[in-house]
Amino acid sequence: MPRPKSIIITGGASGIGLGLTRYFLSSPENTNTNTHVTILDINPSAGAKARQSLRSQYPTASVSFEHCDVSSWESQAAAFERVAEQQGGVDAVFANAGVTESVDLVKSALGTASGGGPVKPGLKTVDVNFWGVIYSVHLGIHYISKNTPMDAGDGKAPSKGTIICTASNAGLYAFPMAPIYSATKHGVIGLVRSLAPRLEKEQIRINALAPAVIETNIAPSSDLFKAMILTPMSTAVKAVEQFVDDPSLTGKVAELHGEHVTFAEPPEYVDEDTKTNIEMFVKLGYA
Repeated sequence: MPRPKSIIITGGASGIGLGLTRYFLSSPENTNTNTHVTILDINPSAGAKARQSLRSQYPTASVSFEHCDVSSWESQAAAFERVAEQQGGVDAVFANAGVTESVDLVKSALGTASGGGPVKPGLKTVDVNFWGVIYSVHLGIHYISKNTPMDAGDGKAPSKGTIICTASNAGLYAFPMAPIYSATKHGVIGLVRSLAPRLEKEQIRINALAPAVIETNIAPSSDLFKAMILTPMSTAVKAVEQFVDDPSLTGKVAELHGEHVTFAEPPEYVDEDTKTNIEMFVKLGYA
């Protein structure tokens, strides 16, 4: 008898992570016999509360919680190892945990310009949003690569599993009020697009979500959302459904806006020389 599908969702105790957890647990075909969702979150009380609420709401579903600080390699590696041992493996990873801007880079620099030396800026945003995602992706590749490829049918390539990273539309456009946050999300999108061709050879798919404004607890104040045009959680679910159901999708960035999912295309090469050089790097296998 095959083991249940094992799904890991970082930052799964709230926001988009919790929304995706609910989606997987509420799906009629995802019962405790064929799917298990593990929530990884830094907040133990929120994680325990989410697990209890989800088990009550979806009594036939299988869900657990592991305390994890995604900015710590040691914490993530230990959490993934526990999940792999308890569930028999890992099939899907949602590198979703994220935080907002932790320091105003410009204000901090200008504040010390009139006297005294510069002060090192806090980089929690980078630690969580970028390094944390790299750790999740690295661990996802490690464990998913151990799986036997599943036949996708319809002549589509078999797959060992999938990785989906939560970026932001701030990773597609300039975002002056949170430049470090924007830089991390640009980095996540670059990571996904660059890894996809190599992981395709390993039969692992990787994609990204780039949501507009979804009301979550990542914002410093709920008042922020009053002035915004919001995107519902259902749009994130719609994008994930497409990624999960269509094994041909990899290296894609799903921009979530309103009730719409639009695949954002990478920029075109500025000239043929640039295209030739990039393709040669790929052919040579190193840079």
